[in-house]
Amino acid sequence: MGLLIEADLHTHTLVSNHAYSTLKENCASAAALGLKAIAMTDHSPGTPDGAHILHFINQRTLPRTVCDVTVLRGAEVNITDSTGALDMEERHLAPLEWVVASMHNRVMNDHTREGCTAAYLAVAENPLIDVIGHCTTDSFPFDMEPCLKKFKEYEKLVEINESSVVYRNGSLQNSIEVLRLCKRYEIPIVIDSDCHFCDLIGLVPAAEQLIEGTGFPKRLIINADWERVRKFVQKRHPGIDI
Repeated sequence: MGLLIEADLHTHTLVSNHAYSTLKENCASAAALGLKAIAMTDHSPGTPDGAHILHFINQRTLPRTVCDVTVLRGAEVNITDSTGALDMEERHLAPLEWVVASMHNRVMNDHTREGCTAAYLAVAENPLIDVIGHCTTDSFPFDMEPCLKKFKEYEKLVEINESSVVYRNGSLQNSIEVLRLCKRYEIPIVIDSDCHFCDLIGLVPAAEQLIEGTGFPKRLIINADWERVRKFVQKRHPGIDI
């Protein structure tokens, strides 16, 4: 199948203290693999060892490319409750170029199906969110069909997360169901490593097996083509030079 993705859009640096590599190390690994871009999406301040808010504000000082790899300036923010509230203010999210919204055990305060469904339906309407991150774990059950349809309606990309598929309970089977529904309703996705160490950047073998096994169409994988990602970002953030 070759290289499945041209941009890894969910990556962490050691600014998230449970990750182990620098931005430059991530970009060097991405370049060696042949990736054209990454998004730097460190954990937001509500995560117990997440980045300080100044990390996100100061991203504007970064070069556009590192090791000839384009860097999208972003964050992985926490969904904190059933209202779809986030742990970063709009004024800090608005300048970012790639925002992944996820649920995490130590931050999301409602693990019920009703609560998670309500949260996702609300987050879908937030114009500052680009991607719904790792929504396939058993920890956060939700009514998939109405939520996925609303993600499509509000142009939110659905993430198939390599780390979740490999390490999080239930994510393998839930990812199969998400892909089935996304294929049925023509819902675009991204496939990301969620890497916390540079040698894992861009590597998504488990997700690749799921794509092959479900017959999921490559045309719906936005980050299979960097040009499609670039146009997506420019549409949402007019004036960004990437």
